[in-house]
Amino acid sequence: MARTKSNTTNGASKEVMLRQPAEMKYAEELEYLASIDKGTKPFSWRLSPQIVRTFVLGSTPSQKLDRQIEQKWYGDSAIAERAIVTLASDRGLLLIGDPGTGKSWLAELLAAAISGNSTYVVQGTAGTTEDQIKYSWNVAMVIAAGQSRDSLIPSPIMTAMHSGAMGRFEELTRCTSDVQDALISILSEKYISIPELKTDNVAFAQPGFNVIATANSRDRGVNELSSALKRRFNFVHMPVVTNKKQEKEIILFRTKELMNRHGFEVDVPPTLLDVLLQTFADLRETSAAASSDDQRLESALSTAEQIGVLEDAILHSRYFGATNLEAGALAKSLVGTLVRRQPEDISVMNQFWHAVVEKRSQEQKGEWEAFLEGGKQAMGLF
Repeated sequence: MARTKSNTTNGASKEVMLRQPAEMKYAEELEYLASIDKGTKPFSWRLSPQIVRTFVLGSTPSQKLDRQIEQKWYGDSAIAERAIVTLASDRGLLLIGDPGTGKSWLAELLAAAISGNSTYVVQGTAGTTEDQIKYSWNVAMVIAAGQSRDSLIPSPIMTAMHSGAMGRFEELTRCTSDVQDALISILSEKYISIPELKTDNVAFAQPGFNVIATANSRDRGVNELSSALKRRFNFVHMPVVTNKKQEKEIILFRTKELMNRHGFEVDVPPTLLDVLLQTFADLRETSAAASSDDQRLESALSTAEQIGVLEDAILHSRYFGATNLEAGALAKSLVGTLVRRQPEDISVMNQFWHAVVEKRSQEQKGEWEAFLEGGKQAMGLF
């Protein structure tokens, strides 16, 4: 995690993080919730399941809390509840869905609320090894004194086992099958064997340990999970957000958080936000009607990508344009973000711009006119 030193007004220095994990960002809120939590807590959980739900989905007037708890994850409450119940069981939790559906964010929030630490994370890639799931060795210490518990380097998953905490595994299906299967004994037996040691050669999980994994549904067929591993997970499917009101709330919430890092407030004109939402809705409709991959954008057209488009446009307007977000900058950001393949994506976007955006510009005028021209200028650069 990137860190810098920042000077305070009295001359002392303090550590500043580029991005705080959820348990640090919401530390005061978590402390308050723990102080008023009267519910039964499974194992070593810091909060009861009901209060974990409140932390993730926000408080309601019926709870009569002394302070309001803001909603942090936007989605069906049944999804959050099933995830929480799964983590209190012996089965792991697998959040599966399209890119940008909030899988990683929900996993982080759950780990923060339950364990107070969301940083026991393994990032799955084609290069992830079994050592990164279990343990490795400090070579210098092994040469000097031989293999022992002191020379063992635990993985984030093993550390979570020792702590009775939640371990996270991002993009599980990006790993090869033999690496995935290293999780089977961890999830079923709740221990890791260390055959290199003659004594003290088993690392047992403490009560409260479990695994929250995520998988991209677009990666199906890349490295399918074995049936044995599937049996050890409860699958929770994360649907793509299609409700415009809900999507608007997510975009504003996340964009505000991102802009706070830059030290300025976000003021997104409602008309421009509507233009962004409508354009993505039109792009999704066009993509669904396409008969081949060459006729649709490579982009998943997710909510996360909308957030990225808006963030880029706000920063560009702030640093190189007007003081306020402009439609032309939004269009240029959208084209620059979504066009990845050349010439396929350029062709698809160009057809969409003339068939859909130009029509909306003629019918609705206003911001759509500047949006139309901004997109044409951006496509002219490719």
